[in-house]
Amino acid sequence: MAISAVGALEGPRVSVVDTGRLSAWGQFRRNRLAVAGLAIVALLLIAALGAPWLAPVEPAKQRVIYGSRVALVVSVLSVAVALTLGLTLGCLAGFLGGWTDVLVMRATEVLLAFPYLLLAIAVVSALGPGVFNTTLAVGIWGAPTVIRVVRGAVLVARETEYVSAARALGATALRVLTRHVLRNVLPTVIVYSTLFMANAILVEAALSFLGLGVQPPTPSWGLMVSTGRDLLLVAPHVATIPGLAILVAVLGFNLLGDGLRDALDPRLRGRI
Repeated sequence: MAISAVGALEGPRVSVVDTGRLSAWGQFRRNRLAVAGLAIVALLLIAALGAPWLAPVEPAKQRVIYGSRVALVVSVLSVAVALTLGLTLGCLAGFLGGWTDVLVMRATEVLLAFPYLLLAIAVVSALGPGVFNTTLAVGIWGAPTVIRVVRGAVLVARETEYVSAARALGATALRVLTRHVLRNVLPTVIVYSTLFMANAILVEAALSFLGLGVQPPTPSWGLMVSTGRDLLLVAPHVATIPGLAILVAVLGFNLLGDGLRDALDPRLRGRI
């Protein structure tokens, strides 16, 4: 009887987990705008990877398809920089509290006091133009917001009952942080990372438009818009097409991020 009772308890437990996973994916598929965003991001990735075959012309010719490579590289790597800084400092501030929290948050508030583009301009001006430095500038620009998001999620997670139970059972602070707190913070981080990629594309385009980001002959959408602004009356497509590419890419990442938020947050499921 004991074995059958344990089996009866274990069976539904597996099915509940599977149902939760299916419901999250099902919630995402029901959101048509989220699926459209995923399709746009997929097409952007295909364009970046297949640029030599889709546009068999030298990249120095400022082709829009090659510009997708710069947009994706800067957005993905800048998100990696922002998450590295944000997860580390946000977890330390939220989990340890005390003076660590005070120092991290005061420094974060100082950075957040700068206008968003001014901070990126200051960083890239100090480092110099180029793809790598632009990536660092955008990542440092986004780190303060990640720190605040992660800190808030950690503060909520550390007060839950399962964290208290893990501490009562003798789990170390590092184990509690990595096995229990971070696992519940990751959905929030994933959603924010997707939305941050859209902002990273905008900031990179703005810096390149001002001449502080990607330098010619590297193809960049912002640089193409800057080059074509003097030709608006003669050849408007030179500036409008890369501008539309920026618009579509940002829209795709925003729609994807909104769909992931609705799918990963249990409180929002079933509202679509």
